[in-house]
Amino acid sequence: MKKIAAIAAMSVSALALSTSFAAADYELNILHINDLHSRIESINKYDSTCGAEDEAEGACFGGVARVQTKIDERRAALTGEEKNVLLLDAGDQFQGSLYYTTYKGDAAAEFMSGMGFDAMAVGNHEFDDGPEGLKKFLGNVNFPVISGNTMAGLSTGIEGGITPYVIKELGGEKVGILSVLATDTDETSSPGKDVLFLDEVRYLKGAVAALEAEGINKIVLLSHVGLTRDKEIAAAVDGIDVIVGGHSHTLLSNTDENAAGTYPLNVKNPSGKDVPIVQAYAYSKYLGELKVVFDDEGNVTSASGDPHLLDASVEPNADVLARVKELGGPIEELKVQVIGESTDVIDGSRDVCRAGECSMGTLVADALLDRTKDQGVVLAITNGGGLRSSIDAGEVTMGEALSVLPFQNTLATFETTGANLLAALENGVGQIEEGAGRFPQVAGMKYTFDKSAEPGSRITEVMIADAEGNFSALDPDATYLAATNNYVRNGGDGYSMFVDAANAYDFGPGLEQVLADYLAKNNPYTPYTDGRISEASSMEKAEMEKPAEEAAAETEMKAEVEVTVPETTLGAGDLSVSSPVIEIAPPVDMVKDAEVDVAVPETTLGAGDLSTSSPKIEVEAPKAEMAEGEEMKKEEVAEDAMEMKTHTIAAGDTLWDLAKEFYGKGQMYTKLQEANPQFKAGDLEIGATLNVPK
Repeated sequence: MKKIAAIAAMSVSALALSTSFAAADYELNILHINDLHSRIESINKYDSTCGAEDEAEGACFGGVARVQTKIDERRAALTGEEKNVLLLDAGDQFQGSLYYTTYKGDAAAEFMSGMGFDAMAVGNHEFDDGPEGLKKFLGNVNFPVISGNTMAGLSTGIEGGITPYVIKELGGEKVGILSVLATDTDETSSPGKDVLFLDEVRYLKGAVAALEAEGINKIVLLSHVGLTRDKEIAAAVDGIDVIVGGHSHTLLSNTDENAAGTYPLNVKNPSGKDVPIVQAYAYSKYLGELKVVFDDEGNVTSASGDPHLLDASVEPNADVLARVKELGGPIEELKVQVIGESTDVIDGSRDVCRAGECSMGTLVADALLDRTKDQGVVLAITNGGGLRSSIDAGEVTMGEALSVLPFQNTLATFETTGANLLAALENGVGQIEEGAGRFPQVAGMKYTFDKSAEPGSRITEVMIADAEGNFSALDPDATYLAATNNYVRNGGDGYSMFVDAANAYDFGPGLEQVLADYLAKNNPYTPYTDGRISEASSMEKAEMEKPAEEAAAETEMKAEVEVTVPETTLGAGDLSVSSPVIEIAPPVDMVKDAEVDVAVPETTLGAGDLSTSSPKIEVEAPKAEMAEGEEMKKEEVAEDAMEMKTHTIAAGDTLWDLAKEFYGKGQMYTKLQEANPQFKAGDLEIGATLNVPK
């Protein structure tokens, strides 16, 4: 909390005298970038590598040589006026071009170190090559890389390399810089099981209090959680003065008509004070500049600025440009290899491919299915977040293919049930509002979703195509052979339902090669969408919102047709049907299944003993087997209890801190995590009992 000076019993003359000694306002100027994603070279209007012809026409943006020029220009102008300047990066330098494919984090480390950053946030993609890739980067940079809610175990090698916060002294004042990383990084990247992410709000409340206890009253949060979460943090945590964000690739601007909001965007904190939030899009296209003025008590009195567009008017730094070309030599031959031609723009833009069908998603999903259909694969599903750029009309090069699919993912095939496919689609459309990368682009199937429904109940129809292209309803009990990428197949972006899939093979060709081969095979390629992904129309929504009596009558008729259980004594409510309204396989098959699976002679099942909470039917286990199983569980629990003690969770407890208390090392939090799977590591329930194994 900011300390407010109290002045009591002061005379008018004394007050007037005191004003002559009041401290002057403190001005802090923040230059910032975010989500550069290895755009070492300049980019075109589709955010992919800019060609020589476009460069000659002045149609290119960004690239590290322009970033260097603009940073040098603005820092020199500000310091020349004796202003206080911070240069910050909100994370995600890794992944996105052939420079990362070839050099991993080495190129980013070299160019960033030459720019003079004061701090960089850890982004989720900094874990794309595991903790090992990040460890090398940490050793190569000359500035602190920070993330306070990221807890790394001893086995990771990064436990001492990530700094939780930085305190900078500028103009005689101390400025605290905190940082947090999105807690779903274990789903969107590859940090491994020994890296833990604490809840951002709970962590920040403690961290802000700790800085204030040191007398620091100017606090900047350098975050990599996305604009939506930044706003939630601002509204929940007192003491944060400014948020410099990344992750959602959001353009905040006062001059660009396509901006998502003003620069800065202000959110009231719990004390009612405005917290300015800034973000500067992505891919090296902008350099943000924010001027923040504090009074002598550390309160923000004003915040203003705008991002600088790094277009052709910004002359690339000659030395940096020469080094970029030197590093580009070994990959130039691959980059310029022509793989096909497109008759129009293939749209892979983030805002489209993470919210609905896009032509790039259609292309990539079609390519996956085409490559595997001879193996019996009938459908393909891929995450919209894996598509990183568009391709313009004309010749398509391998460099462009790699810009679209830069993650070095491989083609994966596996078997899964219709029920799992439904769960996968629900996962995919569950975070549309946040622009999450899990949105499912598909081939060999089509589906409809209702964005206004609750997450988990948004899919309203799923249809699967046969070999002739005829569609029929998804059968929850059927098994389908599917194709995706190895990231999704192994649970990335929340697709945990595929992790234990049968007959999984994750080692097919690289996705960029699959795409290149498909474009060559279908040359010239004409981009398209065909309605395979659609939002529920108002008519469909009206159908879903039928009067309760009508819906109940239909449900009763359906139950009578689908389930025939002879000579049982089931009461009302013994069968219940609840699920999203989707079409399912013909009733005849379900009748057969019901007669085989549910016909149990001479049972005395009571209400609720059978439930069909689509897509699977659960039947009460025989009591003898349950009794035996319960007895075995009791014995196992008693045995485990002898080797454990317990702890009652108190406010402020985290697994990391408790591991320090019980084992002497915070990195041993995984032992507590394994013994208490009912708790989320960063969100322990106060008053609950925690098992503490020896």
